[in-house]
Amino acid sequence: MDYYGFYTGKCFDAYKYLGAHVRFKETGRGRETVFRTFAPMASRISVIGEFNDWTESPMEKVYDGNFWEFVSDQAKPGMMYKYRIYDRAGNFVDHCDPYGYGMELRPNTASVIRETDAYRFRDEKWMKGRSDHRAKPLNIYEVHFGSFKKPGEKPDAWYDYEEMADILIPYVKENGYNYVEIMPLNEYPSDESWGYQGTGFYSPTSRYGTADQLRGFVDACHREGIGVILDFVPVHFAVDGYALADYDGTALYEYPHNDVGYSEWGSRNFMHSRGEVRSFLQSAAEYWLTEYHMDGLRMDAISRAIYWQGMPERGVNSNAVEFLKYMNRGLKARHPDVILAAEDSTSFPGVTKPVEEGGLGFDYKWDMGWMNDTLDYFRTAPEYRTRDYHKLTFSMAYYYDERYLLPLSHDEVVHGKATILQKMYGDYEMKFPQARAFYMYMYAHPGKKLNFMGNELGHFREWDEKRELDWDLLDYPAHREFHEFMKALNRFYLDHPAFSEEDYDRTGFKWIECSAQEQCVYAFERRSAKERIAAVFNFSDEEQEFVPDLDGAGVLKKIFDSAGSEDGAEQIYDRKKNLFRLPPFSAGYYSISGGKV
Repeated sequence: MDYYGFYTGKCFDAYKYLGAHVRFKETGRGRETVFRTFAPMASRISVIGEFNDWTESPMEKVYDGNFWEFVSDQAKPGMMYKYRIYDRAGNFVDHCDPYGYGMELRPNTASVIRETDAYRFRDEKWMKGRSDHRAKPLNIYEVHFGSFKKPGEKPDAWYDYEEMADILIPYVKENGYNYVEIMPLNEYPSDESWGYQGTGFYSPTSRYGTADQLRGFVDACHREGIGVILDFVPVHFAVDGYALADYDGTALYEYPHNDVGYSEWGSRNFMHSRGEVRSFLQSAAEYWLTEYHMDGLRMDAISRAIYWQGMPERGVNSNAVEFLKYMNRGLKARHPDVILAAEDSTSFPGVTKPVEEGGLGFDYKWDMGWMNDTLDYFRTAPEYRTRDYHKLTFSMAYYYDERYLLPLSHDEVVHGKATILQKMYGDYEMKFPQARAFYMYMYAHPGKKLNFMGNELGHFREWDEKRELDWDLLDYPAHREFHEFMKALNRFYLDHPAFSEEDYDRTGFKWIECSAQEQCVYAFERRSAKERIAAVFNFSDEEQEFVPDLDGAGVLKKIFDSAGSEDGAEQIYDRKKNLFRLPPFSAGYYSISGGKV
């Protein structure tokens, strides 16, 4: 490890030096384990673990005295250990290893020695051909590993990584998704935090098995043509005293002052002005991409890094912004084909611009404005949608400022917000045709797509991490038909380049109708080099006749419709009269052949 790079926040491989590493002995036969940690303000440190019956084995200061080391030929892979760290007053706390590759299942807190070079990936073909999907369809299925399906009714009954490969991969393929995004898999103590308040940033959570089992899951996804994006949290961490908090008896990873030290979620904020913290985080990002072959990172709560506490009125956190720039540029230099996505609700400019052009260097930014405006529109009674008509046109006024991804994530189906289907206005029967039209609008709109698990079932119960999805919904015709519709829509999206090839080029989108306020009718064209598709929507509760100004568009032929099982819901286009008859809550896609381009 480059010590100067570590201190100045330029290191991407700190995990190869710090932590517990099994190595061959330099002299003699066999192997040994070397433990290293960074704790500049500690007065002394010992390693305690299974290999020494949890008695203290003193660590020695190395390099400049801020690093500590201990070597054991008794410590073996699979054994547990902790660092007993004494502060300057002589008090000690037993900590897990910040750079540890494994941890015990909560509520236990020990780190676990893991080998990093035992697994052999078999995904060479995938790795050679993967890309950031800038001009390709990107249809992401967001998953919480522990509650997709469960082997029992107990909250802490989970399938492991290997079992989930057999369960999840066929489902994802059948349903027309080409990527999965997994909510954080770093170790964390509280199930209710879903992984967003981590204690082990290099430790795959033991809830679902070992590090090599996770590697096997990613490997299996790749061999089936499915990419894997991991949720990564570079802004805050859990307050638990055995982890990063007050690690060496002082605020080593966090701010020392509470006004900026605590997040709105009660966690501790990383102090990005410290080079050691930057090296810790960007090395963790590199670790997941390199050691697990992850195809991308979705970075959580980026607004809280851009602005102090996420509040523009408190000003830009320039140190955190510089950290994001340096990390993203470094990751893309090392892995130009991975996806870096920002969850960011701010209007901070240049989030997806290259760092060299003054941006933050992300590939995609979640379009939270589109998500909020669109869901608000569909919550509204049809008689008020004329008032809110331009909530559905506004996104195209700012769309080309960034490279956006359209998210319907876990955050939209919890904490009293209601599920996506439940958000649709009206009674049970009214919700399904609106949801189908809504999703057709989403998939035709420019931008990559993300859908949280269960949305495709027409889930009515809000998501609960303690329970699996309500799979018995598929026993009900309306939900089963909705599920089949979503499968067909997903496959349509993957198969038609007009919906993805020119996502971020103004030539890929053109309004046909965006002023039919009284009718709540919208229409636009999407195009690629070889394909043109018109998307037509009626979001009112009455049948509408619509005469489009096709500007010499040529011949229209319907190729997909939101009708589903709703009798009489099918859109009709009279070519001779150039007239659409649009049933209530309907959507249709039409191929355009000939005419003026």
